[in-house]
Amino acid sequence: MKRTEINDAIRYAETLLERYRFALPPFASWTPDQWKERRADAAEIVRAKLGWDITDYGQGDFAKTGLTLFSIRNGDAEALKKGHGMLYAEKALIVRKDQVCPSHFHLSKTEDIINRGGGRLVLELVSTLPDGSPDDYAPVRVMTDGLWRKLPARGKLSLGPGESVTLVPRLAHAFWAEDDDVFVGEVSTVNDDETDNVFLDRVGRFPTIEEDAPPYRLIVGDYAALTADEA
Repeated sequence: MKRTEINDAIRYAETLLERYRFALPPFASWTPDQWKERRADAAEIVRAKLGWDITDYGQGDFAKTGLTLFSIRNGDAEALKKGHGMLYAEKALIVRKDQVCPSHFHLSKTEDIINRGGGRLVLELVSTLPDGSPDDYAPVRVMTDGLWRKLPARGKLSLGPGESVTLVPRLAHAFWAEDDDVFVGEVSTVNDDETDNVFLDRVGRFPTIEEDAPPYRLIVGDYAALTADEA
């Protein structure tokens, strides 16, 4: 994925979130130079992988397969083990019209996916077997805004603005926006993108970046280099 694409995606997300009057934390607008100046102060941001996260899932076609995310808060696995502390995470997502997030499930994370505004968010849902393969025969039962819904395997759930769905571990889900771009909120238990995402197809979670321009904002994939510079 080209750095220019990443820069453009962040600029667009900033504009869209401003339209919805959704304010991000101050570090969302730090420049790369400000990150270098404040990297010692930002240790918790880096640890929790908060901030911008742009991906094309390694497919090389962001408009077709991709997602723009901003992680606002995130606990850690140790808190979950202890049963107290920051057990939760929150993200803002921008799903462009007809842009698909590939089907995947989480081993431990439970999440609420909320349509905060825009078009309709469509999710394709399928349960998974112990080996991680899709169960194309079992119906799916999900909670939507306090009400249970039953769908066939790979059934499609369409959420309008204000509607949400609760996704439990091992329930695979792909999603995309119809009619218009969608601003999505995600509220979940602790998030771990390194080990807790299992994709049904061969895709990558993070992009390979072609540095054709300087970064406008850093993304979570840039933090390792920032930490290396500090060392």
